Amino acid sequence: MQKNLYFIIILFCFSSCYTYQVKKQADPVTANKEELKKGGAPSNTNSAQMKTAESLNPNAQQAPAPINIQERLAPNKNVKINVDGKTYKVIVDKWESDSLVVHPVHQPKKILKFHKNQINAEKIGEKRFSQPIADIITVTVYAGIAVGIWSLLR
Repeated sequence: MQKNLYFIIILFCFSSCYTYQVKKQADPVTANKEELKKGGAPSNTNSAQMKTAESLNPNAQQAPAPINIQERLAPNKNVKINVDGKTYKVIVDKWESDSLVVHPVHQPKKILKFHKNQINAEKIGEKRFSQPIADIITVTVYAGIAVGIWSLLR
């Protein structure tokens, strides 16, 4: 019992409430269609133009909106990027023309440079606080404290 308790305590010491989350791009065409079904007015001001374009060519697939990598990878952001199939957890330093200058999270002296065409824009994950993980850790710690008090009183 005591070995399991120590194992659980050590396990929670290495857990973090921060995760790397990839932002999903909203599709403006499907968002407008959903708003129209609900009876609300579409939020896009060009909705009349979109309706006419859809009526002219209803089978055409609209290309997804291009993702601007330079806006998403602003300086001092802690991100997880995929470059040529390899994943890096880095902090963005700056942009030099079309090259991204970064350093790994726990190695500030090591400098890496990537061209913007090498970076997979769909797999850029930003480091964010995860409330569900924090809640799970909190409840587990409270349960561990309760078990500890119960074992002392017994």
